[in-house]
Amino acid sequence: MGLTANTDEITRDYFNSIMITPRYLTDNTAELPDTSISLWGREYKTPIMTAALSHLHNICENGMREFAIGAKTAGALHFVGMCEENELDDILSGGADTVKIVKPHADEQVIYDKLKHAIDGGCVAVGMDIDHAVSSAGTYDNVFGLPMLPKTTSQIASYVKACGEVPFIVKGVLSASDAYKSVEAGASAVLVSHHHAMMNSMTPPLFMLPEIVEAVNGKAKIIVDCGFESGMDVFKALALGADGVCIGRNLMGPLKEGGAGVSRRIDEINKELITVMARTGCQKISDIDDSVLRFRSF
Repeated sequence: MGLTANTDEITRDYFNSIMITPRYLTDNTAELPDTSISLWGREYKTPIMTAALSHLHNICENGMREFAIGAKTAGALHFVGMCEENELDDILSGGADTVKIVKPHADEQVIYDKLKHAIDGGCVAVGMDIDHAVSSAGTYDNVFGLPMLPKTTSQIASYVKACGEVPFIVKGVLSASDAYKSVEAGASAVLVSHHHAMMNSMTPPLFMLPEIVEAVNGKAKIIVDCGFESGMDVFKALALGADGVCIGRNLMGPLKEGGAGVSRRIDEINKELITVMARTGCQKISDIDDSVLRFRSF
């Protein structure tokens, strides 16, 4: 790893350090496990969600819309990152349940305008990427000419209030402190993430999950992303207390085939999840817990 530990490598190492203990004897052998979930009064076929990505037109034509179509076809919740207003409108016209994540813009009015446009357009939830405020050059971030600034807990609370009944998600949470403050501000969910190694030597999201679950204390949903590649990875996150898992990079290759490729890959990962559930005696998502986990020390 060199002198400074690579966060993505640490994350994969931690995934691999978690082992599963099977439970084959069961009272229910008639049906395969059910992976459906309910979130904010809406039903989804899987706890797998698409990550809040941006600029996917470089992967395939109308990449942002195709990504959303793939999520809809798979019965999954769809997250979207940076995009123009007309692009978001195009994404929403495809009918996918979409969560719009906005950046921590320095201009507060830009934030409120983007949140309002997303809500008026029919987004099922909105949120903010709080970890995109500081650049790697020791300055406040600037994304495509748009200045960013860190946000306070009271500012988050004001965004939550402005969104009314629409759930607000704080993305980029990687500490119990941020999780607790997000819930205190009224967030409906936290998205546990290190933004695919925004900084070296960051703790893996799964490593932090137990602390974050304790801090949230059932007051908000917990979604996690970064480095998920399989149904086994998803199962481990759910067992540690996550309510859902976002997948991004693992869907980029399939996206070259458009929405059909994305849908197919989500379905493949979900079937892998079903297999792990069946082999651990979990008939539904709520049956999954950390009693089947063991942590390697050898």
